[in-house]
Amino acid sequence: MSGRIQVSENRNAPVRAARIIARGGRLTRPGRGHGRAGHALNMGQTLLRCKMEPGALDAGRAGGQHGAMGRQELLHRPAYRVSWRRRLLQLLLVLLLGPLALIGVFRFAPVPATPLMIIRSIQGIGQDVGEGMRHDWVPLESIAPALAESVVAGEDNNFCRESLGFDFGAIREEVEAWQDGETPRGASTITMQTAKNLFLWPGRDPVRKLVEAWLTPQVALLWPKRRVIEVYLNSVEFGPGIYGAEAAARAFFNKPAARLTRGEAARLAAVLPSPLNWSAAQPSERVQRRAAVIERRVGQLGPLLDCLR
Repeated sequence: MSGRIQVSENRNAPVRAARIIARGGRLTRPGRGHGRAGHALNMGQTLLRCKMEPGALDAGRAGGQHGAMGRQELLHRPAYRVSWRRRLLQLLLVLLLGPLALIGVFRFAPVPATPLMIIRSIQGIGQDVGEGMRHDWVPLESIAPALAESVVAGEDNNFCRESLGFDFGAIREEVEAWQDGETPRGASTITMQTAKNLFLWPGRDPVRKLVEAWLTPQVALLWPKRRVIEVYLNSVEFGPGIYGAEAAARAFFNKPAARLTRGEAARLAAVLPSPLNWSAAQPSERVQRRAAVIERRVGQLGPLLDCLR
């Protein structure tokens, strides 16, 4: 009775032993005290010695291969996930640190080109006059002080007092106007426009505005005010294919930027809201009125222009 029970319980012993052999293992004879498990293994050894079932070794090998494949799959899955997460982390680091590194470089180096210049070139804007893109970098000392003052008077009166590059008073007024159902006029500062010119595309979509708001404090904290206005005056669009003060002064007035008069500087500042439609060389009545307001406001700002000197 007990013999039949042991045979019944150890019917799969040859298969188990074959699997052990297929995996490169050794069968050892158990000593005393192994009880029923020992008898099962002994019976498997005896049966192997006497007669191996034709499919037993193949079944053992197949079982070993299946187990190896399962272990490989388990090992590969986490590695793939780790690799995917590592690549995503690397991409995020590039997006976060890349602009910061460029801001550090452009703190001292001239800006060779901006995304807007490239976009306008692809669009063919400015090429109809046969000149292509005109952009000549010059230091701030080679630009008439009247132009920087006119730009601040026309675009951002509180430029010298904005610690993070934002005019929070203007932003609050825009929010209140929006809540009252009025159309916001915009609260963009010179620092915000500089960050946009350096890295971003033109437009008013929310994504661009959010990225601009993230970049602006970095520029404001890493650059002094004179550097911000220097980069702005050398990269801003003054007309079709015309970028920077030097190119604008030569294109519109046939003189270097250092020799601009107050009236000419005010006219250049007046066309900044719509440089593709307004001309400083042939100003419309609207541009002339705006230039007069700017020139008059320069005399009223007083200490608000101190950071430019």
